[in-house]
Amino acid sequence: MLTRNAALAVVALLLSADSLLFSQSSNAPLGAQRTPQFENQDVRVWRTVVPPNAPLKMHTHQHPLVIVALTGGTVKVVYEDGTFELHNWETGKAYWLPTSEGRKRHADVNTGSKPLELIVVELKKDD
Repeated sequence: MLTRNAALAVVALLLSADSLLFSQSSNAPLGAQRTPQFENQDVRVWRTVVPPNAPLKMHTHQHPLVIVALTGGTVKVVYEDGTFELHNWETGKAYWLPTSEGRKRHADVNTGSKPLELIVVELKKDD
């Protein structure tokens, strides 16, 4: 039988391991940070910090996303075929990414000189 302190230590360790696994399984390159904030059966929320010129690896999104720029900047979305789009995300504003757009294989690059901080809300049900 574990003591209360030992049980709390185990829970803290499991939460840390879960956070590390979530971070490691993300699209984030070394140097980028993806920190889980909240999750239930309907949504998953994480905070992402993307350093300048550190492209995320090619990925897709299977669900619609709401992106809130905590610290805005310019994001270059590069598609698998080499085409790209520039998005200027303003601090404090929210942006919608429908499933149809997220399923296009892409890599994101912070083209600014400062880290880009985002809250990403994934809606687990299709739009």
